[in-house]
Amino acid sequence: MRVVIAEDLALLRDGLTRLLEAYDFEVVAAVDDAEKLAEVLRTAEVDIAVVDVRMPPTFTDEGLRAAIAARAERPGFPVLVLSQYVEQLYARELLGSGDGAVGYLLKDRVADVVTFVDAVRTVAGGGTVLDPEVVSTLIARAQPDSPITRLTDREREVLGLMAEGRSNAAIAAALFVTEKAISKHTSNIFMKLDLDADDDSNNRRVLAVIAYLQG
Repeated sequence: MRVVIAEDLALLRDGLTRLLEAYDFEVVAAVDDAEKLAEVLRTAEVDIAVVDVRMPPTFTDEGLRAAIAARAERPGFPVLVLSQYVEQLYARELLGSGDGAVGYLLKDRVADVVTFVDAVRTVAGGGTVLDPEVVSTLIARAQPDSPITRLTDREREVLGLMAEGRSNAAIAAALFVTEKAISKHTSNIFMKLDLDADDDSNNRRVLAVIAYLQG
């Protein structure tokens, strides 16, 4: 799997490169600003970009803008964004296309190597991964008229874990229930969020997470 890393901090950039290479990823390029990222994405064959939100010159949202521009040119192009803080707007912008293959993790999560590597693989495979702290923030900010309010507390819990990129089996293990019970909860979630039963399951999971963000 071919990866481009965009991170202005040299130590973290080198650490991400070494970590991913240790897990058999091919790091095509590791750059320190959004302009260089855009150039790599235009000229190289890349399967996923791992991008810091805040990059030179203003350290506001250059990385995010580069990621969104890449997805505008290549719909569904996998992007995993790393951020120092929970910023709800960024997560919403990334998921706005509805194409999936996006992730939003806090940089602290990189220290959990297995979680980080699994997130890269999930996003590259078309899934959606949100940091647990992002999920907690979104739950707290849900609007009173949001479709999310139709869900039971347990269904919200399941959707929150779904937003973290977990499979039904992983959710069942986390909640100490059967996978069959989780399948029932996910079916109820799709129904209450008015997601078309004729759509494929993976796409409905992405759409459910988008509804979650928009709540």
